[in-house]
Amino acid sequence: MNDATRYARRYHWLATGPVNFVSDPHAAVCCESRGETLNLVAREGEENRKACSTLAAEKPGMVIGKVKKLATLDLPARHRVLRDEINPENLHRILLKTYETGPSNFESLLSIRGVGPKTLRALSLLSELVYGAAPSFRDPARYSYAHGGKDGHPYPVNREGYDSSIAFLKEVVNAAKIGEPEKKRSFERLAAFSDELSP
Repeated sequence: MNDATRYARRYHWLATGPVNFVSDPHAAVCCESRGETLNLVAREGEENRKACSTLAAEKPGMVIGKVKKLATLDLPARHRVLRDEINPENLHRILLKTYETGPSNFESLLSIRGVGPKTLRALSLLSELVYGAAPSFRDPARYSYAHGGKDGHPYPVNREGYDSSIAFLKEVVNAAKIGEPEKKRSFERLAAFSDELSP
């Protein structure tokens, strides 16, 4: 969820067998736009994930030393993780925790409380610089818009399509085994949405 734009990427899970949650786990990703994004679960980013886990298990002082050297390095122009985004003091605090835990793989690194997006971006950047393990920037989004193009551009408003979808949703809510208050609230939300679409 992007707090600034109020947009979210929606992940659709479709699995007929075991799912590897850290290597291409999604059947699809739906979003408002597509572009370049750090994709730490892309199949081709396996080496970067391994390097992140290795760095997270190192003594924090060694890793922070590498972070401080970033100021003297020229990063590749294509790199989307900026050194300005890395705060050595905050990173040191979480690296103490990861060092004490000693993650054996990327999945166990993700399970450590406090390891979030900033830590993962920093570890990913360092993994590329220290180990030469480049991350993936392949956008996992495969389509966007319920009534739009799979190229990320919406179709012109198709009133008939929206009306058909709303009618279908009304049928679903009507047939749902939920209480009357919940049905009433659902119908009110559908009516409000329908009113928004009206010219």
